Amino acid sequence: MELFELTKSLVNMASVTGHEKACAEFVKGYLGQLGFQAELMPVSRDRSNVFATWGKPDVVLSTHMDTVPPFFPAHEDAEHIYGRGSCDAKGILAAQVTAAERLKNDGVQDIALLFLVGEETVSDGAREANLHPRGSRYIINGEPTENKLVIGSKGNLRFDVRAHGKMAHSAYPHLGVNAIDKLLDVLEEIRKISLPVSPVLGPSTMNIGVITGGRAANVIPDEAVAQILIRIVENSDPLRKKITEIVGDRCELAIVRDTPVLLMEELEGYETDVVAFTTDLPSLTNWGRPLLLGPGSISTAHTEREFVRKADLVAAADLYYRLVRDLKSRN
Repeated sequence: MELFELTKSLVNMASVTGHEKACAEFVKGYLGQLGFQAELMPVSRDRSNVFATWGKPDVVLSTHMDTVPPFFPAHEDAEHIYGRGSCDAKGILAAQVTAAERLKNDGVQDIALLFLVGEETVSDGAREANLHPRGSRYIINGEPTENKLVIGSKGNLRFDVRAHGKMAHSAYPHLGVNAIDKLLDVLEEIRKISLPVSPVLGPSTMNIGVITGGRAANVIPDEAVAQILIRIVENSDPLRKKITEIVGDRCELAIVRDTPVLLMEELEGYETDVVAFTTDLPSLTNWGRPLLLGPGSISTAHTEREFVRKADLVAAADLYYRLVRDLKSRN
């Protein structure tokens, strides 16, 4: 299947996180047809990663099969392919498969492909794969980096703050405890935290992404929750300690995800960049030295007009091909 057709076929297969089964089965079958030894690696009920080899898995090309919601199918014009996952990361998957097929047909041995579930939430596919490494020296992860080799990516500290109160009639607030007020007091202090800055990765950033709570305007709210994400640029321990001190016993604090900063090597002959998003790579430490590169722009990922340029897909397939050969030439 030609690169663009494979991209569209993958995009047209809905695989919002948690519902990747059909996509995984299609990818496994397709890789088998190309002559790779392909298998499903179970992650949870009805969810599996896909792993495929041609010889010993020395260098691994990897990305994820899941997407954010909502699903919408593919369409194209002369220059672009649109649709959920076209940029993040089904076009990348198609480019990696295209590169791997070329490598195999050109007689390059000991290559592998690892396609994962769950990247868009908690990287459970990557964490499960990390328990079952196959001896590779390098893993090349694909994310939208505008075909630049990334030398640093920010970490991700994701946590929830939950406040509890007591319901009462709003005309008699002294008979209740307002959970939203408690939550807002804590959030005000969290927003005042001085966040660290890295000379390589730039500033940390904070987003209070979701606030829920309350029952009606005339009811004192008995519960309120905030979901918060900080893009970290250094070890998270000092920040976690500060947040814990602020929350204290006023609310409940739950750490949902703590993905560390990742610094990677620079290779001669490849344009480089740093990115603010996190990837599966911090959860794939047993799969070899990490590299990160892929077509598309993160600015279009997760949007209602998600797309990838066809020329960038072609360039990415060439870059993956060259990068694998360059890595395999190392002692």
